[in-house]
Amino acid sequence: MDHSHISDAGSEAPALASVLQQLLPQALPIGVRAWDGSTAAGGASGAVVDVRSPDALRRLMWAPNELGFGRAYVAGDLDVDGNLYEVLAARDSLQLGEPQPSFDLGARGWLRVLRLARRAGVLGRPLPAPREESRLRGRRHSRARDAAAVSFHYDISNDFYRLLLGPTMTYSCAFFEHDDSTLDEAQEAKYGLICRKLGLRPGMRLLDVGCGWGGMVLHAAAHYGVDAVGVTLSRQQAELAELRVAQLGLTGRVQIRVQDYREIVDGPFDAISSIGMFEHVGLQNLAEYFDRLRTLLRPGGRLLNHGISRPSGRQRWGRHSFIDRYVFPDGELHEVGTVVSAMQAQGFEVRDVESLREHYARTLHAWSANLDAGWDEAQLLIGVGRARVWRLYVAAAALNFEAARSSIHQVLAVNDHPDGRSEMPPTRAALLLARESMSD
Repeated sequence: MDHSHISDAGSEAPALASVLQQLLPQALPIGVRAWDGSTAAGGASGAVVDVRSPDALRRLMWAPNELGFGRAYVAGDLDVDGNLYEVLAARDSLQLGEPQPSFDLGARGWLRVLRLARRAGVLGRPLPAPREESRLRGRRHSRARDAAAVSFHYDISNDFYRLLLGPTMTYSCAFFEHDDSTLDEAQEAKYGLICRKLGLRPGMRLLDVGCGWGGMVLHAAAHYGVDAVGVTLSRQQAELAELRVAQLGLTGRVQIRVQDYREIVDGPFDAISSIGMFEHVGLQNLAEYFDRLRTLLRPGGRLLNHGISRPSGRQRWGRHSFIDRYVFPDGELHEVGTVVSAMQAQGFEVRDVESLREHYARTLHAWSANLDAGWDEAQLLIGVGRARVWRLYVAAAALNFEAARSSIHQVLAVNDHPDGRSEMPPTRAALLLARESMSD
């Protein structure tokens, strides 16, 4: 490794750069500045990781992966000066995105690192995790724990989500039909796309599982004349969704409930949508989830499952990942083939699968821009630590979709009809080109 770019501002204790040059397997792609005045120059981007305290390195030594970095960032022990995306992209070259970096220093090398770390004041017992870290109890994916996981993520501040998401209050991948589409236009286009795939018509009955702040049921009722039921486990979401229903004069047509999908018994519905909720279901519950939705759907009715997926061969979120501890506790992503097989095993016929991966990267960049523009307000609404969670999460998620480490699929299926009728249009073009029956 070339050490010519490392400067040491003091001699009483080994500078941070001295420890870094022992730890890192290659030249730094980004700059580093430490509490002791030492610096390590990186690439040409100008992005710098500002290590404000020895506590940052202590967190990384006890969790030498994304969780340690995330804890240090959320706690304010570590910050980023410059482009956060460039800093996060550097993890690939340093192998910090894997469960364990492959540092091969040998016994003598690690002994020297430990000595330097002790003299630098880095060693010690693990520090308490920041208070923003989730601490769920009970059986994984039980109804009570699922409700707690949803509340952890969504019940933080409706005003914050409005700042992040914009006026549509839509927290899922948008559909950018045109290069110049705005985020709000793309979210409305996404709802239109789903309504067309479901074949919605006036008088139909729609169930939206995981309805969020009501975007899908409001769009479907206003533009397609359906009667809609939306369910969520978030009380804050339900309160705002009910207000939006009343403001649009749809009280008699749209019902919002705080309800688990496993508790819905008032079928049949003509169509079911599930948009951005599937990540909370869990692999062990896929059969129960799709069986429950099938029993609620009339024969020949359609289900649209819109969920984030992982490429084949990619590991699921680990219990020690940043996203599991700080963003989506108990969240799980599934390979799209697994999803298709699980749906068909429960009596659905899958008719259409569409990836919107690049659309989600663009959506996340738009959310990130909203967060940056309202950064001071965001910190006031949800606290400094949680705002930092969101800044890190949204940027990292955008990079994952751009690099195809994450994807998202809309899977359209039909509930098997006794006589085999699917009620599907004869071509995919006819399915996607249907017009909004009650729009202008």
